[in-house]
Amino acid sequence: MRVSLSVNDRRYDIDVEARRTLADALREDCGLTGTHLACEHGVCGACTVLVDGDAVRSCLMFAVQCEGARVRTVEGLAAPDGTAHPLQAAFSAEHALQCGFCTPGFLMLAAGAIEADPGIAEDPERLRELLTSNLCRCTGYEAIRRAVVAAARQQRAG
Repeated sequence: MRVSLSVNDRRYDIDVEARRTLADALREDCGLTGTHLACEHGVCGACTVLVDGDAVRSCLMFAVQCEGARVRTVEGLAAPDGTAHPLQAAFSAEHALQCGFCTPGFLMLAAGAIEADPGIAEDPERLRELLTSNLCRCTGYEAIRRAVVAAARQQRAG
């Protein structure tokens, strides 16, 4: 099937089998390898991207479902001039990554949540619930939580 994807404000016209996942299309057809694949069952969150502003597991979504949708990947977070997104800067400042494998999924999960509701970072229970939807085996989540809170505060102030 021929699919036109809008990914990070760039159009990609690709040919895919109807069963091709969005994650595979992003990585293999669009060359955007920041979206990581781990469990491929929607459990870990490493493949999280934004589709029309909503965080989705790209390993569970078919590429054909994104016809006409706006997809945003971790490559689309930084400004066009390369300036880091507040979340990227906060993850670095708070040491919210170690191996980095889960980081793109956390960044996109947090970006979608903060854009939809900037106050989520001020509600410890909701933020904890959000962050536990993705798996990290290295950091223990506290640094990730601090980074999301810092980035949300910066975005609200700026």
